[in-house]
Amino acid sequence: MKNIKPAARVENIRYAIREVVGIANEVKATGKEMTFLNIGDPNIFDFAPPSHMIDAVCKAMHNNYNGYSPSPGIAEARESIRRQAERNGIRDVHDIIVTHGASEAIELALTALLEKGENVLLPQPGYPLYSSILAKLDAEVNPYYLNEEDDWNLDVANIESRINDKTRGIVVINPNNPTGAVYPKETLLEIIELTRKYNLVLFSDEIYDKLLFDNGSYTSMGSLCNDVPIVTFNGLSKSYIVPGFRIGWGIFSGPIDIMKDYTEAVNKMARARLSASHPAQFAIKAALDGPQDHIKEMLKKLTIRRDMTVSMLNDIEEFDCKVPKGAFYAFPTLNISDKDEDFVKDLIRETGVVTVHGSGFGQKPGTQHIRIVFLPNETLLERAYEQIRTFVKKRYH
Repeated sequence: MKNIKPAARVENIRYAIREVVGIANEVKATGKEMTFLNIGDPNIFDFAPPSHMIDAVCKAMHNNYNGYSPSPGIAEARESIRRQAERNGIRDVHDIIVTHGASEAIELALTALLEKGENVLLPQPGYPLYSSILAKLDAEVNPYYLNEEDDWNLDVANIESRINDKTRGIVVINPNNPTGAVYPKETLLEIIELTRKYNLVLFSDEIYDKLLFDNGSYTSMGSLCNDVPIVTFNGLSKSYIVPGFRIGWGIFSGPIDIMKDYTEAVNKMARARLSASHPAQFAIKAALDGPQDHIKEMLKKLTIRRDMTVSMLNDIEEFDCKVPKGAFYAFPTLNISDKDEDFVKDLIRETGVVTVHGSGFGQKPGTQHIRIVFLPNETLLERAYEQIRTFVKKRYH
């Protein structure tokens, strides 16, 4: 038999966050002590979900909610999400679909919209899942670049300059992964005006909306208008510390008369895949309507670790690190002659410290960055940053 040739579309699928793990595992096998600053999984470190969420899922399993659920999600979960959307000010919600993580909501929403050769505006840097999905769809990545000099804010003029006759939507990740930027209301209103002007769908990824530092304010894009089609993505993974539950959702808001065919197309695909995990959906009401004390405690730890990260990295001559305002990532500039991917690979091999190269998230041409996850405790972070400092000094001085 001949070799089985994979589809050409797979060639363009990249997921740098996981790709560095292969190198890390090779190094780990040699016995070197590893420090993983590459994956945004709080459960690996000293974070755990609230017990009432676990109790809700266990109770559901004992009550034998172990078969298929309704395809868009169980009623109590969807109503809880609707209440949370109302608390966030999201207007004219006309559908909610519970999905296998926010990732599936993103995939369903993009798949239902795009034809081959069409494009969606994606932030650079931004979460690489979006470009991987577009590759599968034979759709085009249309990058827009965040303004690093303005705390990684959205550059509205750059976004508008990228719109063409094949553009169908704009993705905004707020708070942003990987930069930790949180966008001001005034900028978000300008983005909404672009979607209105060019008849686009707005995709608002708000998975880190509760992880805001320094008592920062946050605005959900769906709260700013009701005449623009908006799909808001969120889930339990980050703020509620259950990424392994794979529970997310998409909220469809805006003018139902122009969105109904599109929303039905998303639902059609949701029905075809049957359902998200039935028992895990019972964590949604417990999470959103239950006590939120764990978020305060989480932010208390993360604030200390963020401040340590910014301080120690900025003390290295070759690094320039903006202060993240949300999430749990830093995205420092590397002022080096090497490619950031080579820097990351060599750093892993020599020190065991695992980060992710900025080029894996997209970045402005001619710039170099790495993404650092500051979830580990202060002892681990201090050791990792000292190892980075020693590596940089040896390599460039």
